[in-house]
Amino acid sequence: MSKRRHPTSLRTSSEDVAVSRKAPDTPQTRSAAYRLAFADDEFMTSEDTRGVRFQLEYLKPEFRLREHGINSTVVLFGGARIPEPGKPAWAAKNETQRRNLEAASRYYDEARKFAQFASQTAASMDFKEYVVTTGGGPGVMEAGNRGAADMGAPSIGLNIVLPHEQAPNLYVTPDLSFNFHYFATRKIHFLMRARAVAVFPGGFGTLDEFFESLTLIQTGRMDRIPILLFGKEFWTKVINLEALAEAGTISPDDTELFTVVDTAREGWDVVRQFYNLPQMSEPTWRGG
Repeated sequence: MSKRRHPTSLRTSSEDVAVSRKAPDTPQTRSAAYRLAFADDEFMTSEDTRGVRFQLEYLKPEFRLREHGINSTVVLFGGARIPEPGKPAWAAKNETQRRNLEAASRYYDEARKFAQFASQTAASMDFKEYVVTTGGGPGVMEAGNRGAADMGAPSIGLNIVLPHEQAPNLYVTPDLSFNFHYFATRKIHFLMRARAVAVFPGGFGTLDEFFESLTLIQTGRMDRIPILLFGKEFWTKVINLEALAEAGTISPDDTELFTVVDTAREGWDVVRQFYNLPQMSEPTWRGG
């Protein structure tokens, strides 16, 4: 975070934290009651301060994104288990999964290329608009951050703490690599700046992110933006929104809230036409 501060004659909280840690060792100073409230991990992680933690987890990324002048984003959702082409399907539990995941590796390349298109546009706007954002993990998320890195562009990673250890992928811009405890605050940051959402094949998390985006638009809680489903063959097997429309549980025109595409060029053309953006040349593939 920025070290800038407004002129003041008052001591800072960080100065007092440092001083309090040098206090004489007595029964009073050893007591949890004596700790400065904001420097007391036990207090700050208690059930009673959950609301404060929600606020802090919203504010920290918000302040940093503002510092970087990032006004809008292009969000990529998709499976962490989809491998890079030519790499083994590390998450496969049987031969059928291995075969299908390795075949799905083509979406890694499409996600990478889609992020390149977005980053070309971001470059023309001083990297303040259309900045690539992912969940920061492997698979499709890695491909998105990698596509931005191919173009020398910054990209955002919104990781979340999971029961199994997971580090951000190496293509996320370090200063824009965030970690969350609450899914709710993470979802806010995914969508509050989003100018487009690209959804690649994935599992429960991807489905959750797709349906939440649709619901916010359907209910008028979010402006309509391009929602792209990559992979017609995959999605027509996995979901059948036409059946919901026939059943009357959604409106017939709700199936028009998203567009199914198969290639990065198709997807970016939808975004470009929606916002009347300039035509971009085919990105030059950089690196291996």
